[in-house]
Amino acid sequence: MKITKDCAAFFNYILKDSAGNLLDQSENGSPLGYIHGLGHIIPGLEKVMEGKIKGDKFKIEIAPNDAYGDKREELVQVVPRDQFPESEDLELGMQFQVDSPQGPFVVTVTELKTDSVTVDGNHPLAGVTLNFDVEVTEVRSATAEELAHGHIHGPGGHHH
Repeated sequence: MKITKDCAAFFNYILKDSAGNLLDQSENGSPLGYIHGLGHIIPGLEKVMEGKIKGDKFKIEIAPNDAYGDKREELVQVVPRDQFPESEDLELGMQFQVDSPQGPFVVTVTELKTDSVTVDGNHPLAGVTLNFDVEVTEVRSATAEELAHGHIHGPGGHHH
Protein backbone atom coordinates (compact mmCIF):
# COMPACT_ATOMS: atom_id res chain seq x y z
CA MET A 1 0.00 0.00 0.00
CA LYS A 2 1.34 3.41 -0.92
CA ILE A 3 1.11 6.51 1.24
CA THR A 4 -1.72 8.68 -0.08
CA LYS A 5 -4.16 11.14 1.45
CA ASP A 6 -5.95 9.78 4.53
CA CYS A 7 -3.48 6.93 5.00
CA ALA A 8 -2.00 6.33 8.40
CA ALA A 9 1.76 6.25 7.94
CA PHE A 10 4.41 5.38 10.49
CA PHE A 11 8.09 6.13 10.17
CA ASN A 12 11.34 6.15 12.08
CA TYR A 13 13.48 9.20 11.58
CA ILE A 14 16.76 10.81 12.49
CA LEU A 15 16.91 14.58 12.11
CA LYS A 16 20.17 16.53 11.82
CA ASP A 17 21.07 20.10 10.95
CA SER A 18 23.46 21.01 8.11
CA ALA A 19 26.44 20.64 10.42
CA GLY A 20 25.41 17.08 11.25
CA ASN A 21 24.25 17.79 14.80
CA LEU A 22 21.47 15.48 15.96
CA LEU A 23 18.32 17.56 16.53
CA ASP A 24 15.73 14.88 17.08
CA GLN A 25 14.94 11.25 16.41
CA SER A 26 12.07 8.85 16.83
CA GLU A 27 12.28 6.75 19.96
CA ASN A 28 13.70 3.33 19.43
CA GLY A 29 10.87 0.95 18.61
CA SER A 30 8.17 3.60 18.51
CA PRO A 31 7.87 5.18 15.09
CA LEU A 32 6.04 8.44 14.60
CA GLY A 33 2.55 8.04 13.15
CA TYR A 34 0.48 10.60 11.31
CA ILE A 35 -2.43 10.83 8.87
CA HIS A 36 -1.12 11.81 5.46
CA GLY A 37 -2.50 14.88 3.72
CA LEU A 38 -3.59 16.87 6.77
CA GLY A 39 -0.49 18.99 7.13
CA HIS A 40 0.49 17.48 10.48
CA ILE A 41 4.10 17.12 9.46
CA ILE A 42 6.22 19.75 7.77
CA PRO A 43 5.32 20.29 4.09
CA GLY A 44 8.71 19.26 2.73
CA LEU A 45 8.51 15.90 4.47
CA GLU A 46 4.86 15.29 3.66
CA LYS A 47 5.61 15.86 -0.05
CA VAL A 48 8.24 13.14 -0.18
CA MET A 49 6.26 10.68 1.95
CA GLU A 50 3.60 10.63 -0.79
CA GLY A 51 3.70 7.33 -2.69
CA LYS A 52 6.23 5.66 -0.38
CA ILE A 53 5.62 2.11 0.81
CA LYS A 54 6.53 0.13 3.94
CA GLY A 55 10.25 -0.55 4.04
CA ASP A 56 11.22 2.48 1.96
CA LYS A 57 14.26 4.31 3.31
CA PHE A 58 15.37 7.71 2.12
CA LYS A 59 17.32 10.79 3.05
CA ILE A 60 16.02 14.26 2.37
CA GLU A 61 17.26 17.78 2.92
CA ILE A 62 14.47 20.27 3.60
CA ALA A 63 15.00 24.01 3.32
CA PRO A 64 13.45 26.28 5.98
CA ASN A 65 10.64 27.46 3.68
CA ASP A 66 9.40 23.85 3.47
CA ALA A 67 9.98 23.27 7.17
CA TYR A 68 9.55 25.77 10.00
CA GLY A 69 10.06 28.91 7.93
CA ASP A 70 12.77 31.53 8.14
CA LYS A 71 13.62 33.26 11.37
CA ARG A 72 11.56 36.41 11.78
CA GLU A 73 13.35 39.16 13.67
CA GLU A 74 10.10 40.81 14.75
CA LEU A 75 9.34 37.72 16.86
CA VAL A 76 12.37 38.44 19.03
CA GLN A 77 11.51 40.84 21.83
CA VAL A 78 13.25 42.35 24.79
CA VAL A 79 10.93 42.46 27.78
CA PRO A 80 11.57 44.37 31.02
CA ARG A 81 12.50 41.94 33.79
CA ASP A 82 9.80 43.33 36.04
CA GLN A 83 7.10 42.00 33.72
CA PHE A 84 7.94 38.53 35.01
CA PRO A 85 6.82 37.43 38.47
CA GLU A 86 9.56 37.81 41.09
CA SER A 87 9.16 34.18 42.02
CA GLU A 88 9.95 33.05 38.50
CA ASP A 89 13.44 31.54 38.24
CA LEU A 90 14.26 32.42 34.66
CA GLU A 91 16.75 30.30 32.77
CA LEU A 92 18.06 30.33 29.22
CA GLY A 93 16.05 28.03 27.01
CA MET A 94 12.93 28.20 29.18
CA GLN A 95 9.70 28.28 27.22
CA PHE A 96 6.54 30.19 27.99
CA GLN A 97 3.16 30.29 26.36
CA VAL A 98 2.18 33.86 25.59
CA ASP A 99 -1.22 35.14 24.53
CA SER A 100 -1.29 37.43 21.53
CA PRO A 101 -4.01 38.86 19.30
CA GLN A 102 -3.22 35.98 16.89
CA GLY A 103 -3.70 33.41 19.65
CA PRO A 104 -1.29 31.69 22.02
CA PHE A 105 2.25 30.95 20.93
CA VAL A 106 5.40 29.71 22.61
CA VAL A 107 8.44 31.89 23.21
CA THR A 108 11.90 30.78 24.30
CA VAL A 109 14.13 32.77 26.63
CA THR A 110 17.31 33.48 24.65
CA GLU A 111 19.06 36.13 26.75
CA LEU A 112 18.90 37.16 30.40
CA LYS A 113 20.12 40.48 31.77
CA THR A 114 19.57 42.04 35.17
CA ASP A 115 16.76 44.26 33.96
CA SER A 116 15.62 42.64 30.73
CA VAL A 117 14.74 39.28 29.23
CA THR A 118 15.00 38.49 25.51
CA VAL A 119 12.34 36.11 24.26
CA ASP A 120 12.15 34.55 20.83
CA GLY A 121 8.79 33.55 19.35
CA ASN A 122 10.34 31.72 16.40
CA HIS A 123 10.12 27.94 16.28
CA PRO A 124 13.47 26.62 17.58
CA LEU A 125 14.09 25.16 14.12
CA ALA A 126 13.10 28.27 12.16
CA GLY A 127 15.79 29.13 9.63
CA VAL A 128 17.36 25.67 9.97
CA THR A 129 17.86 23.35 7.00
CA LEU A 130 16.66 19.93 8.13
CA ASN A 131 18.26 16.66 7.10
CA PHE A 132 16.00 13.69 7.62
CA ASP A 133 16.92 10.04 7.45
CA VAL A 134 13.59 8.23 7.20
CA GLU A 135 12.40 4.63 7.20
CA VAL A 136 8.73 3.91 6.51
CA THR A 137 7.63 1.20 8.94
CA GLU A 138 3.91 0.88 8.26
CA VAL A 139 1.23 2.19 5.91
CA ARG A 140 -2.45 1.46 6.45
CA SER A 141 -5.81 3.04 5.90
CA ALA A 142 -6.72 5.39 8.71
CA THR A 143 -9.84 4.33 10.58
CA ALA A 144 -13.01 6.42 10.38
CA GLU A 145 -12.44 7.43 13.99
CA GLU A 146 -8.87 8.53 13.31
CA LEU A 147 -10.01 10.57 10.34
CA ALA A 148 -12.74 12.19 12.40
CA HIS A 149 -10.23 13.13 15.09
CA GLY A 150 -7.48 14.00 12.64
CA HIS A 151 -4.79 11.98 14.40
CA ILE A 152 -3.61 8.43 14.98
CA HIS A 153 -4.92 6.42 17.90
CA GLY A 154 -2.77 3.94 19.78
CA PRO A 155 1.02 3.61 19.66
CA GLY A 156 2.85 6.23 17.64
CA GLY A 157 -0.07 8.63 17.72
CA HIS A 158 0.42 11.99 19.34
CA HIS A 159 -1.23 15.35 19.71
CA HIS A 160 0.25 18.57 18.46
